[in-house]
Amino acid sequence: MTNKQFESALLPQDQFGQRVVARLAAGTAELPHDISERLRAARVQALGRRKLASLQPASTVSVSGGQASLGFGDEVFGLWSRIASALPLLALAAGLVAIHVVQNERRASDLAEVDAALLTDDLPPSAYADPGFVQFLKVGQPLQGR
Repeated sequence: MTNKQFESALLPQDQFGQRVVARLAAGTAELPHDISERLRAARVQALGRRKLASLQPASTVSVSGGQASLGFGDEVFGLWSRIASALPLLALAAGLVAIHVVQNERRASDLAEVDAALLTDDLPPSAYADPGFVQFLKVGQPLQGR
């Protein structure tokens, strides 16, 4: 595989990383020997730490409600962090309860308004169930010939 084919097979992020590495490598040629050696040692050390961090096995596996989470042992959950993690769930529950209460009040208000209109109207409520009344409302005048 040639260098051109290799670059075309990389993701854009990898291509950017390759360009940055090439530019940094070009600049190190003119640095003094002691500085370049310190940089090389720092690179080796950073790569060693990265490899250790990426290969660290999970020390705990927690299963709760069909969901699993991995713990790496260095996570310490105090009281405040547990409260902070439960706060969004509590806010969601409070919002759902508030929406339920408001919708129930609105529904009761609408029904009360319809009931008040029916009871204070000049027509008795039984008139609304009469099929002739529906015809009267559609046509706008009483049926002739009855």
